[in-house]
Amino acid sequence: MLSAWLTPAFGKASLIHLLIAAAIVVGSHAQQLTNREVLVLFNKSDPESARLAEAYQDARSIPASQVLGLEMPLEADISRSQYENSIVTPLREYFTDRGWWKRSRDAKGLLIPTTNRIRAIVLMRGVPLRIKPSPKKPTQKGTPPPSDPISPRDEACVDSELAMFGIENLSSKGVLKNPFFESKKPLSEAKVPYLVLTSRIDAPAYAICKKMITDAVATEKHGLWGRAYVDVANKFPQGDLWLNEIIALNIRTGIPTIADRFNDTLPKNYPMTEAAIYYGWYDWNVSGPFLNPGFQFRPGAVAVHLHSFSAQQLTDAHKNWSAPLLVRGAAATVGNVYEPYLALSHNFGILHNRLLKGWTFVEAAWAAMPVASWQGVVLGDPLYRPFLHIDGTGKKRPQDRDYRALRAAARQWPDKTELRREKLAAAAEKLASGTLAEGLALEYWENKEIKNAQLWLNKAKVLYVPREDKLRQDMQLIAIERERKNNRVAINELRNAKAKYGPIPAAEALSGWLDILAPPPPPVADPTKLPKR
Repeated sequence: MLSAWLTPAFGKASLIHLLIAAAIVVGSHAQQLTNREVLVLFNKSDPESARLAEAYQDARSIPASQVLGLEMPLEADISRSQYENSIVTPLREYFTDRGWWKRSRDAKGLLIPTTNRIRAIVLMRGVPLRIKPSPKKPTQKGTPPPSDPISPRDEACVDSELAMFGIENLSSKGVLKNPFFESKKPLSEAKVPYLVLTSRIDAPAYAICKKMITDAVATEKHGLWGRAYVDVANKFPQGDLWLNEIIALNIRTGIPTIADRFNDTLPKNYPMTEAAIYYGWYDWNVSGPFLNPGFQFRPGAVAVHLHSFSAQQLTDAHKNWSAPLLVRGAAATVGNVYEPYLALSHNFGILHNRLLKGWTFVEAAWAAMPVASWQGVVLGDPLYRPFLHIDGTGKKRPQDRDYRALRAAARQWPDKTELRREKLAAAAEKLASGTLAEGLALEYWENKEIKNAQLWLNKAKVLYVPREDKLRQDMQLIAIERERKNNRVAINELRNAKAKYGPIPAAEALSGWLDILAPPPPPVADPTKLPKR
């Protein structure tokens, strides 16, 4: 049956007919986390925390016995003793009283859960975020720093520390190995009852937290569709590898992905339209496209920026990264509250891979995290499955048509590259779709077929109506010249584009690139302010 947005104007072998066929294929997903396995934890000292817990309970039909309020400090940063007394001890008592777990001594004498009905805890805004480092004993002058900078540290994210709260008498220093890291099976099959996955609904305002919940629930009805933007930035090979893995996976999956591989991060006000996915690094505070006052992610977006202190605080919309991304409409992100070191932070490649397999956000995030009792935090509805409908199921919406078409073509002809491109090209022309044309261009570019990439970027520029989208095609054409080291051509095209797009806010991105390729001369010194000899 034709959806409202599908046209019968194509022949029997058209992409659109195959898109319909793809849409009725139901993907097979392993058993995911359910609402019967989630505990909602809020701060009884904070009325908004209680309200948010109630909102989440209603949205996900969480049983009343799985909503728990504890008297906690109102500060985001707490001491180790405050953490133990106000959170861990009463939480263990609650699990025991409810009969949710069974614990016994292991070979080392540790009391450890052997069964556990609760697999995840979602912390509401108002629950403290960070455990402060214990006061350090004074060291003698000249004492060399420890050769291992990790094992002496006991500061941590509350959420990460809670992941193994069921095991008693563990050292608070250093890290604990996450047994779920790199898992290819969901938590229900992992057989790790002593691990409880944690996530948090937290942001600078109650309304943003509420939107994180409602957007997640709403997006699951139709799926997360839109463009991906990946800002590689060339900082360290390991992090760059994760981001390049995401780009390659998206191209295979049929998700149009704008990849920026220049050392500088994306410039201020870059025209990042219809953004459903964002991964990048490495500025201290929010920058680039997100400084445009009109920028908003597509509802339900997953957006992550890698930085040592991306989630250092969650109250200021202009500092760090996690809070600003949520303020700008992302439904889910991950971050770090203290310096984690790159190898002990979330592996973005694994996170994205598991999400595209249809996993819940909390399971994907914890499969990507090597350690617990450390600095990582997961922000978003733990049950959220952004790509539940990546195989074409779910409610059809006009605004998703072209993204669904790209995905359907990738599924239908994964190994018939030329045929798939031919079908997409025909669909782009018939539907006058800038999105399909740009999607083709991005694939050609990623495969280093530059002439075809340029051809389709120019076609996309004609087909798009919004000036921001036209500008992005010009910037990508200029990026090709930058990659080729044709800086003179790039500078000339940037100046031409400034004259053409000048009035729109996104055009400020052109100045960012011009300042890199043709930096302005230093200001002339004011002779009246020169120092006297």
